Amino acid sequence: MSDLILEAGGVAKAFGSGSTRIPVLRTVDLALAAGESLAIRGESGSGKSTLLHLLAGLDVPDAGWIRWGAAAPDPARRSRYLGLVFQSFHLVPELDALGNVLLAARILGAPDAATRQRAESLLGQVGLAGRARHLPAQLSGGERQRVAVARALINRPRLLLADEPTGNLDEHTGEAVIDLLVGLCAATGTALVLVTHNAAHAARCRGTRTLHEGVLR
Repeated sequence: MSDLILEAGGVAKAFGSGSTRIPVLRTVDLALAAGESLAIRGESGSGKSTLLHLLAGLDVPDAGWIRWGAAAPDPARRSRYLGLVFQSFHLVPELDALGNVLLAARILGAPDAATRQRAESLLGQVGLAGRARHLPAQLSGGERQRVAVARALINRPRLLLADEPTGNLDEHTGEAVIDLLVGLCAATGTALVLVTHNAAHAARCRGTRTLHEGVLR
């Protein structure tokens, strides 16, 4: 597979201490190229969020390996290499929509005029051109998640990880957010890993796999 964005092999993870360690992930292998989308389904407690934390480099596996492109996950690269979208929007309530999108860019330095223009453009792409100056409290749940999507894309990541991004949304709004995620990632060549319980949402991705008893099938 050419231009691999994300690879994992033999990934395993357990929690606890001593003899009481409980395995959560036993065998996870995956490969994702630019522009590809993968949905991961599984029962609650199956380890989906744990896997996403490992893929994001927020935790390390007990066994196996993960690569972003040709190298191992590196916190120094994270802000540029990947974007994160969560079930909870994690917006700063004191900042308006534009400020929340720019917050991710500030990790890389003070935003310049071009970055501000990109943030405004992204808000337009997610249907919020007229809401840039609204605070999160003035936005609906779907609008707040759209802000979170724009924020995740501001640094032009190679990889987007989305953990149940429609979990706090009604069905119609959730479908619109999934359409947005899949469409934007395809248009920008961003690889997407989507964790979801929703079979219809999973079907929007190019591939679907199931996490069961610690094994990604």
